[in-house]
Amino acid sequence: MNILFIGDIVGKLGRDVASYMINRLSGRRPIDFIIANGENATHGKGLNEEHFKELLEAGIDVVTLGNHFASKKEIFNFIDRYDCLLRPYNVHESVPGIGTNLFTVNGIRIRVTNLMGRSFMAMQVGNPFDDLQKILIEDEGKSDLHIVDFHAEATGEKYALAYAFDGQISALLGTHTHVQTRDNRILEKGTAYISDVGMCGPYNSILGTRKEEVITRTWTGLPSHFEMIDHDECLFSAVVLEFDDATFECLSIEPLYEIIEEEEL
Repeated sequence: MNILFIGDIVGKLGRDVASYMINRLSGRRPIDFIIANGENATHGKGLNEEHFKELLEAGIDVVTLGNHFASKKEIFNFIDRYDCLLRPYNVHESVPGIGTNLFTVNGIRIRVTNLMGRSFMAMQVGNPFDDLQKILIEDEGKSDLHIVDFHAEATGEKYALAYAFDGQISALLGTHTHVQTRDNRILEKGTAYISDVGMCGPYNSILGTRKEEVITRTWTGLPSHFEMIDHDECLFSAVVLEFDDATFECLSIEPLYEIIEEEEL
């Protein structure tokens, strides 16, 4: 079983490079299941239904979200219609949508869970440790693999959650910072880990947006409007997880990091 997990997809260029690379990777190796973080897929912040469907058409099986999941209010018009669209599980229980679900691929039961961190995050959410423990209790005996997208800022918080549940989940993959960390490893009890998968979007940018506005805000503290980049080289960041089909042991976690000329898309 080979699972492709794609880092934060940012704007049109992110959607384009994700689609391009899915086609390209499918010709190189077998990919059985694809998960992608799509919380920034619509104009760099949020997700609308048109772009969500575009991600599905590209071959993505499950789309996870994060702290910007409600930035496009129309998401509440369609989020309950799709069991493959996951918002963070630990937002308030009144929020529409689901944060974890079970999928069956070639007879293998794969649970995907979306959680959000609390350190240095503006949005108030429940305790991800308690919530993951609750999910595991409810899931006992139901899944063969369990992939967690932990959308969080602090590397320490990501490591802490991974070590706390090492051996109880198949993989904990960090998203949110848009920078691939390359600390991919398999922990002592078998859980695959990386602090951040990275992003898909304009390469010559800061987190997917124009550099100048980010520099101005960071340097001066004054407000500035972050603009998306429409034309640029494209960055593709992802990881491939390989699992034994019989034991469900994670055999490897391989980071992918490629820069693609826009003309190739």
